[in-house]
Amino acid sequence: MFQLHNKSSYTLEDIEDNSIDAIVTDPPYGISYQNNYWDKDLPSREVWENSFKKIKHGGFGLVFSSVRLMHRLMVDLEDSGFLIKDVLFWSYLNGMPKSRNVGLLIDKELGVESEKVGEYKYVQGYKKEGADSYKTSKKYKLSPSSELGKIYDGAGLGLKPAYEPIILIQKPLEKGLNVAKNVVKYGTGALNFEETRIPYEKNEGKVGHNPHEKGRVSSNIIRTDKQEDGYDKFFLVPKVRQHKDDFNFHPTLKPVELMQHLVKLTTFQDQTILDPFMGSGSTGVACMELKRKFIGYELDENYIEIAKRRIDESLKKPELF
Repeated sequence: MFQLHNKSSYTLEDIEDNSIDAIVTDPPYGISYQNNYWDKDLPSREVWENSFKKIKHGGFGLVFSSVRLMHRLMVDLEDSGFLIKDVLFWSYLNGMPKSRNVGLLIDKELGVESEKVGEYKYVQGYKKEGADSYKTSKKYKLSPSSELGKIYDGAGLGLKPAYEPIILIQKPLEKGLNVAKNVVKYGTGALNFEETRIPYEKNEGKVGHNPHEKGRVSSNIIRTDKQEDGYDKFFLVPKVRQHKDDFNFHPTLKPVELMQHLVKLTTFQDQTILDPFMGSGSTGVACMELKRKFIGYELDENYIEIAKRRIDESLKKPELF
């Protein structure tokens, strides 16, 4: 039902060609997130070239990325043979601003001591040692002292991030086949709208020119918070909150609910999902809970042990049988 490989996914030599139904993965973004060793660079194009060989004709993939380097990853995917079909946005309101106060930087450059105007507690977490390594320290709130620093007080270096892009890719249909013939032959080539429809809210009338009993077709926007705009509705999934008692300390953990949505969108029951960058196994957990088969690769021994534990625990849930 699932296979976990503690090795590089670049060759994918354990997998038969044209045997994978879909790819759902969260690879390194190449932005040195929190200075983690595994996020120094984008993955080599080799992994996408081999993924292309392993996936069936018409099979879809969903690949997480960063705004900064999404374009380079898309080029690698396209040059490997995949079609770029869309980009989904997982949007949220609680992104962490990654900036600095330019006014304080100017003070430092001019050799001027900034004024201490208050104190606050800083919680340092998401460490490799796990959530128990959280540290709380007292920090001073500073305000620029120099005249130029005061002018630039509060100026920053980047906008607050509010979404993550997820690239939707597809291996082309087999030459000479239309969608229906490709689905008959391989079981791939169509997105699973029925399992991912957004139900109507209580007392809400059906919408659209040809309303469906189960609700709206899922869009390319996934939100963490409800958006009241009177018509469009989006699939909602909150970000993960790490707690000190959790054993999973992966710093870029994705919610299982989000991965369930992506797994349902790209596959049907009993089909096989490949995750070349498994991390702590959220995609694998989602596959088990949705009765999909799963093949995951992860280099870090700690994370693969966490993934195995999470998947094993998910299989114990009585509702799966």
